[in-house]
Order: sequence, then C-alpha cells, then structure tokens
Amino acid sequence: MKTQMMKKLSFLQRSKGSHWVGDGFPVRSIFSYDDLGEKLSPFLLLDYAGPANFPPTTHRLGVGEHPHRGFETVTIVYQGEVEHRDSSGGGGKIGPGDVQWMTAASGIVHEEFHGAEFAKQGGPFEMIQLWVNLPQKDKQAPPGYQGITNVQIPRVELPQQAGSVRVIAGQYEGASGPAHTFSAMNVWDMRLNAQRRAEFHVPSGHTTALFVLKGQIRLPGGELVGEAELAVLERDGEQVAVEALETTTLLFLSGKPLNEPIVGRGPFVMNTEAEIRQAFADYQSGRMGRIVHG
Repeated sequence: MKTQMMKKLSFLQRSKGSHWVGDGFPVRSIFSYDDLGEKLSPFLLLDYAGPANFPPTTHRLGVGEHPHRGFETVTIVYQGEVEHRDSSGGGGKIGPGDVQWMTAASGIVHEEFHGAEFAKQGGPFEMIQLWVNLPQKDKQAPPGYQGITNVQIPRVELPQQAGSVRVIAGQYEGASGPAHTFSAMNVWDMRLNAQRRAEFHVPSGHTTALFVLKGQIRLPGGELVGEAELAVLERDGEQVAVEALETTTLLFLSGKPLNEPIVGRGPFVMNTEAEIRQAFADYQSGRMGRIVHG
C-alpha cells in the first residue's frame, strides 16, 4: 500500500491591519490577489470581519451598491445577520451557519447590509468573505446567486470524536457541498475538539490553506496556528493533519490552481489589462445592470 505524503507548512499569513468596509464590516484582510493570488489560486481574497459587537441602531449598516466582475464572492456568517441584493435579481438574508455564494462572472452590482432585525437588537457580529476566481472560459458567464442555509449544508462527524466538518463546497467522506463551483475545490467549515487529531486527504498539487477563527492547532512539523492566522501548505503531498490544542473553529480551503494570469483592479479580477479597462467602461455605462428596489 502506497504511503501518502503529508503536506508541509509553506508559510503563515496574518493580517497586516484592519479597515472598515462601508460602516458595517470591520475587516482584517488576511490575503488578496495583489500579494498571494498566484500562490493561493483559485482563491483570491479572504477578509475576516469581526468578531465585533454592534449596539442597537435604526441606521442601515453595511456597504452600498458596488460592482464585481470575473470571480465569485462567498460570505460565511458565524454571528449576526447579512442581507444581500444584486442586479441579477438575487438576494436574501442569512444568519449564523448560512452562506451566500454570489457569481459575479460577466458583471454584477450588489449591496450588503446588516439584517434589519439584527441591527435593531444589536449583538455580536462575525463573518468571512472569500473571493473565488473563475477560469478564463467562465469569466463572462451569466451572474448568479446561491443562498445556502445551515440546514442545507451536510455535517459529517470526524473519527475519534475529533469534531465535525460542514461541507459548503466540494466533498468529504461521501458528503457533497450544496455550492455549485466552476472548478474543483473544497470549502469546509470545521469544529475541532480540544486535544484531538484529525487527518484529511487532498489531491497532490492542490492549493491548501487553513484559517483559524478561534482556538489553536498544531501542524505535524510542530508549527502552531492561532486565531486569525492562515496556514498555507505546500502543494506537494496528499495528506493534511491537524491537532487541536483547544476547541477550534477552522475554515479549510483547497482547490485546483487555475494557472492563468491574474490581473485585478479593485472589484474586478480578469486575465488582461484590456479586460479590466472594459470592465470599468461596462460598469460606468450601466451594462452590469442595476439593483431594483421595491
């Protein structure tokens, strides 16, 4: 029987600071396409909003209309509530455990705000926004929206009472995530129990990264990964092993690299400078549509 090689740590990535997105999202940018787009393909960006506590308000907190083209945005809510609306007609409200998977593709205009009920009551707020690149052949696909609720996401118990995996995208132990993706990837939301070890299989050559929201894990090389830290693993090897030193919330990302040029400017990520210029022109002329309020 062939022995599978363990993926080793390539580097640890931490936020270099925080900023506000609109007035509703206090964000730590963990990585973006500007610095790690090639190394973390097909993933382009990871923003961690919170944990924060918002007082009750009647003001609409969030970020207003803005465009995207060439990729997908994935919003995972851990605490709080987010409302989404976009020019494709997509939209909805998600709370803890829910996910919004928006395909910008050929172009979309959207807005994101705290849910009205959450804003009125206030409370803890925590979410992740992940940007997922689209293959060049799919960047002009029609835009779309997937509102995925907690009950739609399969939850699989890990062996030896090590914790559980919620399969948002991809597959784990026969469970398939509800999110439709344009390339091969896994997006798993994990809860790991203290002093337990877990192993996972990922194809050799795939990008693999582990983001710790709460708690601390130890990798096979002895490296420690703590809160708001991203462990980027080498692409060689098929096995990933983690030991939870305390109860840990972890986002597990893996995917087949696209190996295509990445040219990004703000809300647009394409393959050439000419396509970026066209994206700005299309947005300014209204060709990405508009949000219908009513």
